Amino acid sequence: MSSMEKKIGRLIIAGFHGKEVSADIKNLIYYYHVAGVILFSRNIDNTQQLKKLTSALQEEARVAGYQKPLLICLDQENGIVRRLGEEATIFPGSMAISATRQPDYAFRISYATGEELRALGINWNLAPVLDINSNPYNPVIGVRSFGESVDQVSSFGKQAMKGLQEAGIITTLKHFPGHGDTEVDSHLEMPVVTHDIERLRMEELQPFQDCINAGADVVMSAHIHFPALESQHDLPATLSKHILTNVLRHQLNFRGVVTTDCLEMEAISHTIGTARGAVQAIQAGADLVIISHTYSKQVEAIQAIQQAVETGDIKKGRINQSIMRINELIDNYKLDKEQEYDPQLIGGFDHEQLASQVYQRSVTVEKNEQVLPLDVENKQVLVVEVASLTKSKAEDQLVDTILSPIIKEYLPNAETMVLSAQPSSDQMQAVIKKSVNVDYIIFGTVGLTLDIKWQELIQACQTNFVKIVGLAMKSPYDLKYFSKADAVICTYESTYPAVTMALRAIIGEIETAGELPVDVF
Repeated sequence: MSSMEKKIGRLIIAGFHGKEVSADIKNLIYYYHVAGVILFSRNIDNTQQLKKLTSALQEEARVAGYQKPLLICLDQENGIVRRLGEEATIFPGSMAISATRQPDYAFRISYATGEELRALGINWNLAPVLDINSNPYNPVIGVRSFGESVDQVSSFGKQAMKGLQEAGIITTLKHFPGHGDTEVDSHLEMPVVTHDIERLRMEELQPFQDCINAGADVVMSAHIHFPALESQHDLPATLSKHILTNVLRHQLNFRGVVTTDCLEMEAISHTIGTARGAVQAIQAGADLVIISHTYSKQVEAIQAIQQAVETGDIKKGRINQSIMRINELIDNYKLDKEQEYDPQLIGGFDHEQLASQVYQRSVTVEKNEQVLPLDVENKQVLVVEVASLTKSKAEDQLVDTILSPIIKEYLPNAETMVLSAQPSSDQMQAVIKKSVNVDYIIFGTVGLTLDIKWQELIQACQTNFVKIVGLAMKSPYDLKYFSKADAVICTYESTYPAVTMALRAIIGEIETAGELPVDVF
C-alpha cells in the first residue's frame, strides 16, 4: 500500500456491527488504515466489554503499523442520545441543562461525561449540539438543543465544549451551519433552510462562531441545503465547497478538523450516493468522512476517493491538508496515553450526585393552579401514559413506557393506564369513564401529535371535578396541549432519573427551579 493510499484511508471513520472486533473493521484497519471508528449502542453490552473492545481496536491499529492511535468516537450527547449502557452515569441532556439557567452545569456535566468516556477508551465525542431549536416541529433536534436563544445556545454550548476538552476528549460542534429550524429529519431526506444570509449570520452561525473563537476541535457538517449559502440546487452543506471552505474556513476562521455527518443517511445515500458523496465532501473541504454501517459502502467510498486522486479530481495537496489537521488534533490530545479502566469512576457516587442535582434544578413547573404538590393522602390518582410516537433515528431504542414503573414505586395505590401513541375513541372514553372516580389525573407524554384531541379529553375529565396534571416527559412543546390543565410540568427527556425527579416534585418531595428554554405557549 502506498503512502497516499494510507492517507486516503485516514480520511474515513467507519462503523461496524458486533460487540467484538469484527472481520470487517479489522480489514478496514489493516488494509485501508481508516482513521477511526464510530460506536453505537449495538457495539456496547456493558462498560467492561466496551473497555475491552476499545483496547482491542487500538491493539489492532498498533499491529497494523499505525503511528498514531485510532480515533474512537460516539454520540454521547446525554439525555435522549446516549450510547453508553446503564452502568455509566445517566446525565441530563442539553435542554434539561439549559433549563437550570446555569451554564456552569454544562461544563460540569460534560467534564464528568468526558471522564467516563476516557476511562472507557473513547477519545472523541460527537457533541455538543449547537443547533438553535427555533422550530417546534423539528423532528430530530428538539431537546438535543440548548434552546431557541442564540445567547443560550452559545453560552451553554461553549461550556459543554470546554468541559469535554478539559477531560481530555475531542469535541464536535454540530450540525453546521444549523439543523434547528427544519421540519425534516436528514436521516430520512434532505431538509432545506431558506433563511437569508443576514438571519443565518445573526442566529444559526453565531454559536459556531463563538465556539470556534473559544478553541473548537471539530465541526460536523449537516446534510441540509441552504439556498442563501449555496446556489447549486439541492446541494447540502456537507458537499458544498462554499459552505465548508469559504464560510467555515475563511469567514468563521475555523482551523480545526471538519467531519461529515454519516454519509449513509438518506439525504446523501438516496440522492448522490455514499461513495460519490465521500468524494464531493473531500473536494468541498471535509477532512473526515463518517460511514457508520455498511462495509461495502465504506470500501466503495475509499476506492472512489483513490480514483478521484488518480484522475486529479482531488488534488494530493487537499489530502495532505486533511492529514495534517487530523494528526495535529491527535497530537494535541496526547491520545497515545491510554487511561486505566476504573469501575469506581464510571457511574460513581460523585457523578450520580451531580446528575441528580442538575435533574432536580431542571424540572420545570410551568403552571400550577394551587394543585401541586398533590395531596395524595386518601385520594384516588389515575396515571395515563401515552406511549412514545416521536422517536428519531438519532435516538437509542428507549422503552415505550417509563412513567408507569416509576408510579408503582412512588404512588403504589395509583391506577395506571397506557394509551397507544394514537389512541382510539374507545381508549379516550375509557379515560373519561375512569375520571368519575378519581381526584387527580396525571397525563404523561413524550411527543404528542396535532391530530389527537387532548384539550377535549382534558375538559371532559374536568367536568367530573378531577384535577389534571400534564407531565411532558420529553418535548416541552407538549405543554401547549395542556393549556386547560390545572398544572403542567416538564422534564425534557424520558430517562428514569428525569421522570423520577418530576414525580417527586409532583408529590412534594423536592422543590424545582427549571425555566423553559423555548417558547411554548
